[in-house]
Amino acid sequence: MDGARDCLFCRIIAGAAPADMVLEDDEFLAIRDKYPKAPVHVLVMPKAHIPSLNEIGEAPGGLSQRMLEFIVRTARELDVLDPGYRVITNVGSGGGQIIFHLHWHLIAGKSLGF
Repeated sequence: MDGARDCLFCRIIAGAAPADMVLEDDEFLAIRDKYPKAPVHVLVMPKAHIPSLNEIGEAPGGLSQRMLEFIVRTARELDVLDPGYRVITNVGSGGGQIIFHLHWHLIAGKSLGF
């Protein structure tokens, strides 16, 4: 999966760019969003460079389930399991994706209507 060389999230994962870390394991990383849209706004990403959700089928087996489990662990770490939180991923420039490394926005801490 190309593009990792110029990817901001790959630089953060490599320790070459700063980030406010929330949770990390061997496969995933959760960091605070630099421009939060809610009191809790965290970005959760795989360490493997996957450009977007469209390429998830190319990821190693079981990565999707482990990523979702990591998102729940992150929500637990942030103490937002109750009353709840929102998880969003933007796909492609038309879907609002700015950084082309798969990541999920975990948002909580206020009423989240559409």
